[in-house]
Amino acid sequence: MIRISTAACRLAALLTALLAFLPASAAMAAEILIHDDKSQPESLAAAPDGTLIVGSASSPYVYKIKSGSTTPEVFIDASAEGPGTFFFGQLVDNGTVWSCMLTPVAGVTPVQRHSSLIGTDLKTGKRKLRWDLPGANSTCNDFSVGPDKALYISDTGNAKIFRLTPGAQAAELWLDHRNLTGIDGITFLNGVMYINSVFFNNLYRVPMDASGKAGTPVQIWMDAPVKGPDGMRAVGNILLHAENGAGKVDSLTINGDTAHVTVLKDGLKTPTGVEPAGDTIWIAERGAGKAISIPMPK
Repeated sequence: MIRISTAACRLAALLTALLAFLPASAAMAAEILIHDDKSQPESLAAAPDGTLIVGSASSPYVYKIKSGSTTPEVFIDASAEGPGTFFFGQLVDNGTVWSCMLTPVAGVTPVQRHSSLIGTDLKTGKRKLRWDLPGANSTCNDFSVGPDKALYISDTGNAKIFRLTPGAQAAELWLDHRNLTGIDGITFLNGVMYINSVFFNNLYRVPMDASGKAGTPVQIWMDAPVKGPDGMRAVGNILLHAENGAGKVDSLTINGDTAHVTVLKDGLKTPTGVEPAGDTIWIAERGAGKAISIPMPK
């Protein structure tokens, strides 16, 4: 017979109690979700049920990875659009997957691209909307849903933000301003729009009046240098953003016109997208051809 001391029993009970309070995703936090050498995941989005949507910047596909799986399934196949088609921004909102699709214009030097906003039903994969950005050369990059439920879309190459109202089939120009040059990430924190410039390593707040009209973008001073700010999302009272040029993912704590930068993860290979999902942050690590997750900061 093996005798177990009272102290050992108490220790085991204490460990059991502590484990019960650990988040279920903690053990998953460092695991690789997807690794596809033929794909460069540029942006990703999480559905409420844990499904992940990952767009490829090197192939004409958007992938779906079901919760608990590490196997990607092709969700959108845009190979019929022509050679060189690829995807940037991804966002899941109210059962719709929003995607930025870019297609090079054949025979044009330097390279020009047509880009389109694609809306797809998350469950069925059925196309719900396609809107082509205006102009001979455009870069649909990312988007965010505002307090008014409209979708705001960044056009990196043309320094513009477009606005798609609920139920509309075409977006309208919302803001065209020189401070939007190189606009990449776009998100709303506590009802306020923030955007970044991947060209100039800057962060801006975009004021909006009671009627929804945009004001002049205001630069937010970051207290540490950043290089290549890319995908950006809001969670709680902070902004999350990826530095594609520095291999980092940061949190930004906004205080008026300043932002405190806290590095959450470094040593990454071209991180281009971030997505909060409960107690986890998903990262699109484009240079490594994979998506990884880290714990949400407390």
